[in-house]
Amino acid sequence: MAPHRAAFRVYYEDTDAGGVVYHARHLGFAERGRTEALRALGIPASALLEQHGIVLVVRRLSTEYLRPLRLDELVEVATEVLEVRAASLRLRQSLSVDGRSAAALDVTLAAIRIATLRPVRLPEPWAELLGSLARSDRLG
Repeated sequence: MAPHRAAFRVYYEDTDAGGVVYHARHLGFAERGRTEALRALGIPASALLEQHGIVLVVRRLSTEYLRPLRLDELVEVATEVLEVRAASLRLRQSLSVDGRSAAALDVTLAAIRIATLRPVRLPEPWAELLGSLARSDRLG
């Protein structure tokens, strides 16, 4: 399955005095990309919270910065599901501008119950849908 793609503009608030995006702001772009990918699947993060009291939190993150992002650029965030486990999922995300790679992220998200802040299994239909995406990605 092809990665989900979403585009976001770089604003002044994302940059330093020289118009270069702060390294930590890359994580914000990636977060927006993940949120839009879930929404595009028909399983928005807000529904996971409202229906099950569960949120997805970053458990592990690895980022490779490849080129600077700059003020006013349109950043494309590609998000693909690599693996789904009982209480977590692993994603690959890339940030690019005009087809030029700017950053590559490997992200593991954990499902936790908000009331206890303890890990919990991904509920259906989230687990099934995300799992089918990971399987079809491997076959593609």
